[in-house]
Amino acid sequence: MARNPDGVAVDDYFSGRCILVNGPVIVGAGPSGLAVCACLRKQEVPFVILEKDNCIASLWQNRTYDRLKLHLPKQLCELPFVPFPQKLPQYPTKHQFIGYLQSYAEHFRIEPRFNESVQSARYDETCGMWRLKTTAKREYICRWLVVASGENAEKVVPEIQGFQDFQGNVTHACDYKTGQVYRGKRVLVVGCGNSGMEICLDLCHHHAIPSMVVRSPVHVLPREILGKSTFELAVALSKWMPLWIVDKILVSAATLILGNTQKYGLNRPSLGPLQLKNSEGKTPVLDTGTLSRIKSGDIKIVPQINRFLHGGVELVNGDVLEIDSVVFATGYTSNVPSWLKENELFSRDGFPNGWKGKSGLYAVGFARKGISGATLDAIKVAQDINKMWRKETKQKSHSIGVSCHQKC
Repeated sequence: MARNPDGVAVDDYFSGRCILVNGPVIVGAGPSGLAVCACLRKQEVPFVILEKDNCIASLWQNRTYDRLKLHLPKQLCELPFVPFPQKLPQYPTKHQFIGYLQSYAEHFRIEPRFNESVQSARYDETCGMWRLKTTAKREYICRWLVVASGENAEKVVPEIQGFQDFQGNVTHACDYKTGQVYRGKRVLVVGCGNSGMEICLDLCHHHAIPSMVVRSPVHVLPREILGKSTFELAVALSKWMPLWIVDKILVSAATLILGNTQKYGLNRPSLGPLQLKNSEGKTPVLDTGTLSRIKSGDIKIVPQINRFLHGGVELVNGDVLEIDSVVFATGYTSNVPSWLKENELFSRDGFPNGWKGKSGLYAVGFARKGISGATLDAIKVAQDINKMWRKETKQKSHSIGVSCHQKC
């Protein structure tokens, strides 16, 4: 049996730091995890929340660019029970949103255990409990497990031939803060989602020379239609019409307002924006000014990269583009499969098939419907746990003999 530096067997070492939780363990202290905690706090259900980084909403605090704003109106991004302050603009900045989340955590007395990354979580059939081991060399035992680590836990960087030969600066969008350091530089942004579009716009504002790799068709929609949020309008219409009709309305409105994006190298997918979001999780781009810079030629659209060169890239059409830096705006992925030892609720790509699984397992923040979708899931999860927690607590208070907790 393996032993630690003190000579204690590893199994015994974990047992010595075993923590029994009289309630659920929530993994992840982003907006989804905070929403679950607030709902549980309202119902007076105890919980423990674990966070692998050193702060709440670490994606927002540590891995987003300075100019980021909410793409949706603030009323669609509120967490349960607490609206945004009226003084905030319709589209709050990154720092305003972080301030809202910090106040939210303080209001509901949410105190995550920071710098505790879950190494493994498995269901123990013997005692009917979940066992979680963390990097802090602790083991948590609980009846319910809520996975709220989100779909953006780990960055994605594609493998491209010759990458090691490139001599310029390479970064991912999660490490990009401002275009100020790129002033006068030729920067290739790989990816044309909301992050890629906004990074290109930021680079223009700081007098860099950006080019953007468009690897696949993309829907570009105006952020507002007739003064109303495009997303809000889409949600309202989808309550009365089939998605394909709503998609036709959105694409027609986008063409009328933004023009034919295909002329600038931005081809639209054959599937409409809402249908594509539902089926593949691909979010349409909400334009905040980037398209006008593409039309003016300040941002150059280029096809996919074939291979990297010493001082640039060769594109799939044979053109060679000389560049100084590369920013990969190629998104994120879930890390759940790396630690959750379960294969029914979560698929291999780390996304669940619903919000509730077997044996007290739940998922929040994976519905691909933004913060509003996570809020709805959080409410359902908390209500479900509250019902069982009260039932089991009442039973235990009247039970005699050895409980399942002691068996663990």
